[in-house]
Amino acid sequence: MGSGSKITQKWMLCAFGSFVGCFIFLLYLKHKNEAVHFRALRHAMFNVTLSLDDSVFLPGNVEISKAARSREDEGDVIQKNSENKCNIFEGRWVYESKGSPYYEAAQCPFLSEQVSCQKNGRPDFDYENWSWEAHDCVIPRFNGRDMLKRLRDKRVIIVGDSLNRNQWESLVCLLYSTIPPSRAHLDFSSSSYKVFKAKDYNVTVEFYWNPFLVQFDSKSSPKIVRLETLDLSSPHWQGADIMVFNTGHWWVHRGKFKAWDLLEYKGRLVDDLKLESAFEVAMKTWADWIDQNVNLTKTTVFFRSISPEHKGQNGCYNKTQPITDTSHVTPLSESVMEITDRTLSKMRVPVRYLNITKLSKHREDAHPSIYAKKTGLASMKRKLKPPSDCSHWCLPGLPDTWNRLLYVSLVLDHPTDSPSLSHLVS
Repeated sequence: MGSGSKITQKWMLCAFGSFVGCFIFLLYLKHKNEAVHFRALRHAMFNVTLSLDDSVFLPGNVEISKAARSREDEGDVIQKNSENKCNIFEGRWVYESKGSPYYEAAQCPFLSEQVSCQKNGRPDFDYENWSWEAHDCVIPRFNGRDMLKRLRDKRVIIVGDSLNRNQWESLVCLLYSTIPPSRAHLDFSSSSYKVFKAKDYNVTVEFYWNPFLVQFDSKSSPKIVRLETLDLSSPHWQGADIMVFNTGHWWVHRGKFKAWDLLEYKGRLVDDLKLESAFEVAMKTWADWIDQNVNLTKTTVFFRSISPEHKGQNGCYNKTQPITDTSHVTPLSESVMEITDRTLSKMRVPVRYLNITKLSKHREDAHPSIYAKKTGLASMKRKLKPPSDCSHWCLPGLPDTWNRLLYVSLVLDHPTDSPSLSHLVS
């Protein structure tokens, strides 16, 4: 055989190999539901952890951290390790320099001044670009349209203190920004009751303010917390499809921040009842109402754990990065958290625990600090240090992650909607 024939044969083999390669690549594109992607492969090849305690990825890891999400944007939860269950509350914070928040604050006219940090003059944006990544599974990003579809003809209520109002504002922003403003109804004129409705989906998201869950006579003198009487708004809670509760912060306030003068217990007004005893009675009052009034076939109940504060020596003032060592975070009452756990474990109605405390401890950068009011920037220009809000959270910001985990919990609760989730346990 001549040299020309050999060359022709080699070219034919090359062409055939290229054809086979292209065919395999097209098969890969067609089968998007396979767990291995080029981005995941890139993550496996180049992943390097720079954090001190495996809870925070520093900015140098931007590209590799984005690769780790694989099919996250497609709404699937992917198990990383078949030996471990998917715990969405255990993981690390990943910085994404090219990422963007789910919405712009200007898109949400109902945001309170307290959380409108950019509007109030905050100059940095990095706190908006941190994404939560679970250790043992890849969880999806929040998908507003998908959540509206899941919630079609349903009613969501969020009940609790101003931190739950923070979560309500976040959730409504996440949903409101995905639909035309004309197709939404909003009433946020009251500080104690707010409501959003997506007309085309018949979805309602309501907020009821009550920092103790039980009845609080804040306008009486003396101010009274009635431990065995549920909040007056409780009749309006009935029939909701999803309930999200929280309490804790107002129970542990002391000194000038203590909210009540007297406690009503067993028909008597007392002022010497221990905090832990009072809190346990109040939690039992709430738990009994849930057990007696919630329809197990209709309603899913969530209880959100305590949102941490960062009120240490320097507080959250001028903080622009998450912390890797959370040992100095101002502790809230451990006994309150233990009583909450104990109460939930004894209930007839299963309550899902949104355990956001640990993951939120790292985010001292995400508080409003001096930008909880417009006067903060003016005070800085006068070289004065105004009071810092190290309890609430800027929006867009950390509460968007709380709602992302709420969304993922709903996905995990309905494996029939997503067959690929049937092997996961939340």
